[in-house]
Amino acid sequence: MTAEATIPASAAGASSEPLLRTDTLRVHFPITEGILFERRVGAVRAVDGVSLEVRRGETLGLVGESGCGKSTFARAVIRLVDATEGSIHFDGTDVTRLTGDPLRRMRRRMQMIFQDPYASLNPRMTIGSMLAEPLRVHGLAKGEQAMKRARELIEIVGLPRNALNRYPHEFSGGQRQRAGIARALAVQPEFIAADEAVSALDVSIQAQIVNLLSQLQSEFNLTYLFIAHDLSVVRHISDRIAVMYLGEVVELSPSRELYERPLHPYTVALVSAVPIPDPKVESKRKRMILRGDVPSPANPPSGCRFHTRCWLRRELGDPERCTVETPELRQLAPEHGVACHFAEELAGNERRDQLVTAAAAHSNVRDTDADEPAKPTGASAAPASDPDSFFPGDVSHH
Repeated sequence: MTAEATIPASAAGASSEPLLRTDTLRVHFPITEGILFERRVGAVRAVDGVSLEVRRGETLGLVGESGCGKSTFARAVIRLVDATEGSIHFDGTDVTRLTGDPLRRMRRRMQMIFQDPYASLNPRMTIGSMLAEPLRVHGLAKGEQAMKRARELIEIVGLPRNALNRYPHEFSGGQRQRAGIARALAVQPEFIAADEAVSALDVSIQAQIVNLLSQLQSEFNLTYLFIAHDLSVVRHISDRIAVMYLGEVVELSPSRELYERPLHPYTVALVSAVPIPDPKVESKRKRMILRGDVPSPANPPSGCRFHTRCWLRRELGDPERCTVETPELRQLAPEHGVACHFAEELAGNERRDQLVTAAAAHSNVRDTDADEPAKPTGASAAPASDPDSFFPGDVSHH
């Protein structure tokens, strides 16, 4: 599954030259059994064949359900976990082949903001010591200069001045996350992988941090891989968005177009979960509720991995192609790639509205009807103009 070369960057300030490129990246964690004689019996396919480009100066958003492989992908890019197959090129250098001092020097250019700030902060070090340490390790500053830079960093992220002499356990979760952001900025990297960087913060602080990241990007031409569950935050900060499902990228598109014209049925379901700040519209719309559980990454389904929960397949009469043939990420619109055999069904507004309205109605039937196949959607489906059957697959309606 390949995304590079076919999906150019949409950001006005982003260069066409990729700073980061992954080629068929796979990260599999072995499943073993036995005590004295351990043997491998399988593998968890956390990331399975992801090819992406992140261009200089842009923000690539990465979204998907918990367990889809977003964090593992980010950790593999930073080389915190080793890739099973594939390559990771940063500014033309294959980082999967780096070790020792060359890898340490490369890591100054790549930093990460972790999802769990408490687990990523040393409980035996003060915040000031943690901010000054990478400056000394990379030879950027020593002594008073390092502490001066540490004071600047805590002011940037909104921590009090006395935070320098305090330990991680003395802070709230949001304050610890801000300390993690300050640490990532300390060595002035070119690329930052932000793994749920704002999820632990209050809404007002989220806006401040997102605006801060945008300001720093403009000032220093930073490049971001921004991972989050809040789709509205991802839309605000990202130039392009990649959607992951069960270790694979299923859609890649400019941010605005992904929300206004999603072409993958999984993306349509994600967009439908975004709250609408209008009580009248929110109370009348029907949500797309996916049936079934997420399959195990240790034993993914054959064919399209989403077919076991796909509402579009159900509306089309359960075509066999979905279960036997793996869809490739292909370009259906300028800068817009999607991995779905029947994505053309969602390309036209009228047909898409008909399908999503019928699917939203079917997703609200009682559980006892879950095993009954739906009839293929035809002309008798409820019209999309009916407010009671409204499904917000296209945010331009509101």
